[in-house]
Amino acid sequence: MITMEISERKAIDLLVNEFWRLGFFTISRRFGTYLPEPETVGTFKVDVIGRLKEKYAIGIMLSKEDIFNSNLLEKLIYLATRKTRSTNKPITLIVGVPAIYFKQVKELLSSIEEPIRKNIKLTRIEDSHFDEQKVTRHSQQIFFS
Repeated sequence: MITMEISERKAIDLLVNEFWRLGFFTISRRFGTYLPEPETVGTFKVDVIGRLKEKYAIGIMLSKEDIFNSNLLEKLIYLATRKTRSTNKPITLIVGVPAIYFKQVKELLSSIEEPIRKNIKLTRIEDSHFDEQKVTRHSQQIFFS
């Protein structure tokens, strides 16, 4: 579980939505029906891999356990310094963080060197966004059946 109400699957769905919002096409994702599971990057599991033209992105979802893990900084630095094999371009790291831990993770990122930090994008993951999407989708009036 990521937080009290967000399941791991919902959290990854919200992270995929963030990828789409940024224009990335999802190549692989955890808990996907039609897409393959992403391979581990080094020794770390990743949740989503996306592509936007020649640009790639790695997405991870941080749980409460991850945030209080002493290896978190090492994990973020390692994943944020990855480069593509052929063109040697940096790969963007998109980090999904539960809203209640967002400030804490943002403070932790301030201790990372500037060039690496520029390659990391933090995004709040809130259950309310997921519920709002479902409500608006089903609350429309049906004209034909």
